[in-house]
Amino acid sequence: MGTHVIEAGFPVNSEPEFEAVSDIAAATDATTCGLARVVDKDVEAAIDAGVDMVHVFVSTSDVQLQDSMHASRQEAIDRAVHCVEMVRDAGLEVMFSPMDATRTNKAFLVEVVEAVSEAGVDWINIPDTCGVATPSRFADLIRLVGEHTDARIDVHTHDDFGLASANAMSGFEAGAHQAQVSVNGIGERAGNAAYEEVVMSAESLYDVNTGIDTTRITELARLVEEKSDIPIPVNKAVVGRNAFAHESGIHAAGVMENTDTFEPGVMTPEMVGASREFVLGKHTGTHSVRKRLVDSGYDPTESQVRAVTKRVKEFGAEKQRVTDAAIQRFAEEVGVKREPEEVRT
Repeated sequence: MGTHVIEAGFPVNSEPEFEAVSDIAAATDATTCGLARVVDKDVEAAIDAGVDMVHVFVSTSDVQLQDSMHASRQEAIDRAVHCVEMVRDAGLEVMFSPMDATRTNKAFLVEVVEAVSEAGVDWINIPDTCGVATPSRFADLIRLVGEHTDARIDVHTHDDFGLASANAMSGFEAGAHQAQVSVNGIGERAGNAAYEEVVMSAESLYDVNTGIDTTRITELARLVEEKSDIPIPVNKAVVGRNAFAHESGIHAAGVMENTDTFEPGVMTPEMVGASREFVLGKHTGTHSVRKRLVDSGYDPTESQVRAVTKRVKEFGAEKQRVTDAAIQRFAEEVGVKREPEEVRT
């Protein structure tokens, strides 16, 4: 699909994960990246896995330094610089993350950023590890980091308050070059910025050519849904089953006339490999019912369309699914005639 970088895993974690990262690195032309704590064995495992880039990280917020890392601020800087230099000496691209950046003392964050920049880091990733950023505050933080490094900036946002994709986009607006995303937003706790949301926002709302084959986004989402066994919510942006579904009579009638009336216009179902659907239920109007009847080979009069619509609304109000079989039954009850088979074909 043209995805630029694949962070394939955490090679030191286990032998199966090391093998998975190695297999991915050998199987794709995309830049592959291995994750590593600021620990020598982690960095060595990532290098040995054959990746193109190593992403090293260390906690920088006081709460994580004290109660998770059990390290001082200076120890964090020293280990970060050492590991960045290890990756550079191996001839690989290096990314550094000050973990929990959005809860880190700003003066200390700047100190860390300047230290790893002097060590030759290629990328600085700013992670909103606990999902506490808001778009305007996150943009301010990205601008601050940009003032203290010549490295390219990457962002990593979490969705604890439903703001991950918005924060990623605000990061771009503030000068970030790259965002870390996951298909269907899968990730720790409430998840990460969703691949499909960030790509389509960049493409459709900002008119940026990402180089991603967007027509395969729905296919990718369904594949990840199947393999992860994590269902996609029906109302999920871009790839949910209802993303391009219309039930309301006003909406459906407008879309039949001009899809731009009740769809974004800048993003069509065809762009993401999906299809438009007219759903019948308690909010359905005559336009959708007429279309479904005609598509099913019926030739209804206006009064018959109204009669079938009444049955559809009543059926839907009882939380019943209005299937094609139900439509056929309603049509027959009302006495709608079918067109001859030779006409329909």
